[in-house]
Amino acid sequence: MNIIFRSPGELIASMRRDLSRPHAFAAERVGFITVRATAANDTLMLLAQDYHGVADDDYVPDRSVGAMIGQEALRKALEIALLNNVGVFHVHMHEFPGRLWFSRIDLHEQLRFVPDFFKVRRKMPHGALVLSPRAAAGRVWLSPERAERIAEFNIVGKRLHVFHSAEDGSVDFYG
Repeated sequence: MNIIFRSPGELIASMRRDLSRPHAFAAERVGFITVRATAANDTLMLLAQDYHGVADDDYVPDRSVGAMIGQEALRKALEIALLNNVGVFHVHMHEFPGRLWFSRIDLHEQLRFVPDFFKVRRKMPHGALVLSPRAAAGRVWLSPERAERIAEFNIVGKRLHVFHSAEDGSVDFYG
């Protein structure tokens, strides 16, 4: 299946601004993106709708990770999915050079929380994105059991920016 994530450029820009802000103790920030989905033939189009940054008070001090969010942040994201019939994607930023992809900790933690979204919105795709200053990479779950890479990102604005992921899901950092 060909999976495409499409977002307005201004939404991506506002996410990058929010995710780049310093936090009192967390090394990075986290947010959630709501999506609608449409499918035709062998293509699934994920349409970004809104961004919800995690509130400062919903971070938990934990030096073993860049950012740890508490149960209240996850509850709020689950509630958004439940009340709005949308898919939810966890998002954060990596601003270091190299290939853009999730860390081992990111991949491990996704397996713990992304399937929970299917408990409130079983028929919507859910997932995780990682942004850089110039690109995006991500994974989508179509069921609680299996994640797939997002093959293409379309950032729509005055100019259309298209990023294609490698077979492992990673993207060239400089796009």
